[in-house]
Amino acid sequence: MESRTVILPINSEDEDLRLDVYLSEQIEDLSRSYIQKLIKSGDITVDGMSRKSSYSLKAGEEVTVNIPVNIVPEIEPSDIPLDIIYEDDDLLIVNKPKGMVVHPAAGHYNDTLVNALMYHCKGNLSGINGVLRPGIVHRIDKDTSGSLIVCKNDFTHNAIAEQLSAHSIKREYRAIVLGNITSDGTVDKNIGRSVNDRKKMAVVSSGGKRAVTHYKVLKRLKNNMTYISCQLETGRTHQIRVHMASINHPLLGDMVYGNKDPYHTNGQVLHALSLGFVHPRTNEYMEFEAPIPDYFNNLLDKLALE
Repeated sequence: MESRTVILPINSEDEDLRLDVYLSEQIEDLSRSYIQKLIKSGDITVDGMSRKSSYSLKAGEEVTVNIPVNIVPEIEPSDIPLDIIYEDDDLLIVNKPKGMVVHPAAGHYNDTLVNALMYHCKGNLSGINGVLRPGIVHRIDKDTSGSLIVCKNDFTHNAIAEQLSAHSIKREYRAIVLGNITSDGTVDKNIGRSVNDRKKMAVVSSGGKRAVTHYKVLKRLKNNMTYISCQLETGRTHQIRVHMASINHPLLGDMVYGNKDPYHTNGQVLHALSLGFVHPRTNEYMEFEAPIPDYFNNLLDKLALE
């Protein structure tokens, strides 16, 4: 049977993780139970040797995974409505709704933004990130709403990826956080995988990657909450959520990095408001804004100080 091979070097931040746990985090389209089957069948090795699922990884080792090609799910286009802010022959700017997953993964193969994009774009999407993520050059969390760049070809994808890497793309978010923030500020703290819960990210004292979030107070709200704007200088996983929680101002509704959802928001109150970048084809600077969703505006009205 044909297979695709994935080779993963083990870094210090992944040391002592169980082999099956590590792989379930790294290869999102495979379940942990399927990974365990691959380990038993000898399709997964560590430095060329078969190991048990419970094997504790060590820094410097190399994990090789041979995945039978027929287990990669076929992603089908779906006629799901899209809120398109801008579109041309090279890219789209979409306003992703709260609750929608960006790309297929375990449990979400038919109702994602990618399924909708495949239907709308008739297959004209960049292929750099593989069959599960066509057109996707960056992403936002399921419960975060707002603006997202989608690339229709590899030329555009590479150019946008370079701007993301250089931190030259303007990305402004809006959020409601717990606590009374007294002044504007910047959080400049490295983010890496949490040592206590590998499904979470955390501010780390060593390792991780540099992450910088600039925040500005927009309005003080009832019940000791604050409406803020966040400008991303970098773009790490869960960056705003982790950074604001690290200064004791977790996002309202964030049950992963906080613990309160009194208004039943079903996830963090966070919206990707605007994107600004240089168009790869025209070399012109363009900026787009995704309107703040109704649920967010309703919360602001409810929490407004009289």
